[in-house]
Amino acid sequence: QVQLQESGPNLVKPSQTLSLTCTVSGGSRTTDYYYWGWIRQPPGKGLEWMGAVAYDGSTYYNPALKSHISLSRDTSQNRVSLQTDSATPDDTAVYYCALFKFDSTWRGDYWGQGTQVTVSS
Repeated sequence: QVQLQESGPNLVKPSQTLSLTCTVSGGSRTTDYYYWGWIRQPPGKGLEWMGAVAYDGSTYYNPALKSHISLSRDTSQNRVSLQTDSATPDDTAVYYCALFKFDSTWRGDYWGQGTQVTVSS
């Protein structure tokens, strides 16, 4: 059974770095064939796909966020990380870790429970 668990601070001050980590467990080698990444949902808004990392480390970003975020994947630790530089209140959202397939669009097959991150002074 594949499980994803997000971890990181729930409160970040503006201009600080927002860093989240997701640990993937279960699924044996099946999860290797997925892209590991992040989706977020700001309050009162829809889901926003942020980016994903392939097993070989290739990264794929939402063009609107590309200059603002960085993703990395540690296959030895079964972790995928998200870093957002110079966080602003617009980065306030529930952040979900997910395992994706890509077939003309990104499809999240496995999701974490999500973690609330608030950017505020």
